Amino acid sequence: MVLLICTASSVLTACDGVLNQDPRNELSEGIAISDARSAQAAVAGLYNQLQGGNYYGRNFLIMSDVSSDQGQSIGTWDFYREMDTYQNSTGNTEIGYFYSRAYRTIYVANTILNLAPGVSDLTETQRSTMLGEAYFVRALAYFDLLRTFGGYPDVVGTLGFAPASQDERGQVTNPARLPLMESYAMVEADLLQAENLLPRSADRSRASKAAAQALLSRLYLYTRDFASCIRYADLVIDDGNYALNPSYTDIFATKLSTESVFELSFNNADQSGVRNWYFPTPQGGRGDLACHNSFVEKAQADANDIRGTLYAVEPSQGVYYPTKYNKTGNIDNIHVIRIAEMYLNRAEAKARSESDLAGALADLNLIRSRAGVSQLALTDAAALTEAIWAEQQLEFAFEGHSFFDLVRTEKIVERVQNVPRLNSPTTISFTDIERALFPIPLFEMNANSNMVQNPAYQ
Repeated sequence: MVLLICTASSVLTACDGVLNQDPRNELSEGIAISDARSAQAAVAGLYNQLQGGNYYGRNFLIMSDVSSDQGQSIGTWDFYREMDTYQNSTGNTEIGYFYSRAYRTIYVANTILNLAPGVSDLTETQRSTMLGEAYFVRALAYFDLLRTFGGYPDVVGTLGFAPASQDERGQVTNPARLPLMESYAMVEADLLQAENLLPRSADRSRASKAAAQALLSRLYLYTRDFASCIRYADLVIDDGNYALNPSYTDIFATKLSTESVFELSFNNADQSGVRNWYFPTPQGGRGDLACHNSFVEKAQADANDIRGTLYAVEPSQGVYYPTKYNKTGNIDNIHVIRIAEMYLNRAEAKARSESDLAGALADLNLIRSRAGVSQLALTDAAALTEAIWAEQQLEFAFEGHSFFDLVRTEKIVERVQNVPRLNSPTTISFTDIERALFPIPLFEMNANSNMVQNPAYQ
């Protein structure tokens, strides 16, 4: 059986410059699944979608970090400067790149979910694992679309994503956006399916039962189901295949260490692009992006904090750039989920629910101890929660978490104002929380008559 698939709105070439959009319903990419070998190739293609430069290979991480108080645009690429200054437009190329790539990923997952059950020469173990991987990746892509364009319960937004729909010919139809909580429920359902189907595995470069459980922990933190967040963080921490790397810097120097729950692999033939955009020209990069100096000051405020060493200064401009991803040839792996997140998720959930303040403090101090900084002795729930949020920003700096964490914790408006910028006005007028959601791309609005734009861009 063969099914041809297409993107949600357009097919994008893998380039950093020109946006090449095909007509919405043009069948431009095909996947044939007729036997075990072609099914396995389709699953490999599923991970390739995540690795693309328009997704975890570069763009998605940068979109988050440059929209927070961590990264800034210092070059000529206007699309990232729009994000840095909260002037996003519906024609922003990089937003469009991500939107289309995420939906392309979903369509590949849908193809596997539709056709793998009918492949006769798969073993049941192979079929179950394959379906679990497709459910996991589809959930991840929907979740990423949801927190970028949809919203956050009790914070901002009422509409979620438009579920990917195809007719009997495999062509895209025009779905409407679902209510916000219905969208979160769809992500949850996919992850529960993935958890049920996937095996326990020490292979950190592919979806596993623990990866599904870890993403569920993150999802429940976003939806403020703190008891479920704690339960799933416990499952991953107790799994046995994952442990905090004793050396924070080794997490990024060594590929697929015990720290990783889910990590995307890159090599000379399949490169990641984060390093290129941050590293200055003398170091072989493009240098369009840099750290906010004010954030590096926070990261280096404690001289004992090893995390503060992962920044270098570009002397001609006096700006810093992150060095977590620094391998020559742009072959750094990308960490999607680390075990450290499970400890901080659990700590936050315990603190905010006031169910176990001592346990929350212990988890927080475990992460601080690994970083080389002193232990805290907090007994007030509010103060402890603030300390955990501050720790998340330092621990996962420039890993694509920062903006989303600031929005879901309702810190975004206060944190991004009056941050000195090298290439843009210092004072940014960002008082409307609705601008914490990105605009649905113009090409999608034009193609789908049922699509509703986010309020800040109407």
